[in-house]
Amino acid sequence: MLNVPSQSFPGPSSQQRAASGGRSKVPLKQGRSLMDWIRLTKSGKDLTGMQGRLIEVTEEELKKHNKKDDCWICIRGYVYNVSPYMEYHPGGEEELMRAAGADGTDLFDQVHRWVNYESMLKECLVGRMAVKLTALKGLLPKRPATDAPAMESPSSPSYDWFQTDSSVTIVIYTKQKDISLESIIIDHQDGSFRAETIMKDYSYLIHIGLSHEVQEDFSVRVVENVGKIEIILKKRENTSWKSLGHPLEMHLSFIPRKDRGLYYRKCQLVSKAVVTPDTRLFCVALPPCTHLQVQAGHHVYLKLTIAGTEIVKPYTPVSDSLVSEFKEPVLPNNKYIYFLIKIYPSGLFTPELDRLEIGDFVSVSSPEGSFKISKLQELEDLFLLAAGTGFTPMVKILNYALTNVPSLRKIKLMFFNKTEDDIIWRRQLEKLAFDNERFDVEFVLSAPALEWNGKRGHISPALLSEFLKRSLENSKVLLCICGPVPFTELGTGLLYDLNFSTDEIHSFTA
Repeated sequence: MLNVPSQSFPGPSSQQRAASGGRSKVPLKQGRSLMDWIRLTKSGKDLTGMQGRLIEVTEEELKKHNKKDDCWICIRGYVYNVSPYMEYHPGGEEELMRAAGADGTDLFDQVHRWVNYESMLKECLVGRMAVKLTALKGLLPKRPATDAPAMESPSSPSYDWFQTDSSVTIVIYTKQKDISLESIIIDHQDGSFRAETIMKDYSYLIHIGLSHEVQEDFSVRVVENVGKIEIILKKRENTSWKSLGHPLEMHLSFIPRKDRGLYYRKCQLVSKAVVTPDTRLFCVALPPCTHLQVQAGHHVYLKLTIAGTEIVKPYTPVSDSLVSEFKEPVLPNNKYIYFLIKIYPSGLFTPELDRLEIGDFVSVSSPEGSFKISKLQELEDLFLLAAGTGFTPMVKILNYALTNVPSLRKIKLMFFNKTEDDIIWRRQLEKLAFDNERFDVEFVLSAPALEWNGKRGHISPALLSEFLKRSLENSKVLLCICGPVPFTELGTGLLYDLNFSTDEIHSFTA
């Protein structure tokens, strides 16, 4: 299989990637929006040039199709003719051409793994890559997934189970000490039990068709000092199980997280509140048979079917509020997920999301993200730079830091918006700053009213040099930045200019 050399793209942790936020957009011509593309795919036009045939594509054949008007790309073994899609691609033609006539899987995973390419490009499918006999020979002996990873992986986990008259306990031995309730994601329905354990950059999956029925509610316990996870299921009938069940797809696989496909469950919308004129606070309820907790700084993907096509967008969950007085109604954190989402009237996804009524469903993926909560430990200064809904990853980070990092002397948020009405949770932020002497917030407006007495303008060296003052000369510091791509690119560059190091900066993509 052909592979685009990884060095031709920004590495996942490189400064170039941090500055770019992982993606860039180019202006599209009139009539080249996502909805226009969906209409074209449903027009009946032959977008593959193959007159409805699907073929096996050899490496040699794939290499020939490497021009703008004849561009084939392989993603996970499937070959697509992306020439018709060139003018519709938000990242521009140049980005697609980087994988022309080659395997673009690595590039795709680096830049926008969340995109549902199977749905978006299904009318462009040429066929599958032909596998050479020499490659097949290497695949014939079945070897454990842990024998082959190129990068260093954690020790392979294992599991066991035992039962009482009324319950079944599944025990996962991770052999890791940094395991928490956020490390385990559980879904069980219709007799299928799925438990995914996240260990560093790896994923361990237990996927079983249970031999007997269990009740909806279950409990999870983590013994952190030994890395043990216990999942207690309640039997529907007090009978003895001869076996736990039969293995399902990918059972006992232990692979890099990036190689694990996104898994979705349907969540029900239980509330929707107006926060600013164009921002809503959505609350969705997880299914009763799901355990999913999203770590601070991580995101999930929301999926809706629009005009017959599955559309997916990433969003960072938030807490339901910043201060306790605003928590009405109080809902248990482990069963509900909150999102602050800006509605773009001319967009495709967010207006559809805003049209959902209470009781409707939206699909929510398992979490992803590169932010390590351990970065907050022993910090002395935490600086947060946010623009608009780039505030969302800061919510949980702010709550966690104030609650769990006693070494912090100061947490400062500089929040950029256009007008006063655009400031998300302004009252809560001001109250939090008033009540907690370790927290300060500064609002910066680019188009304020005449009576505005606060800071004005855009992110700049002058604003940052004044704002980013350490509590001590050599204090341990972390800077988090999130907002629209131009904001993040410029801001990250300015932070480097101010002599902050790569280890001291974490950029999120809004």
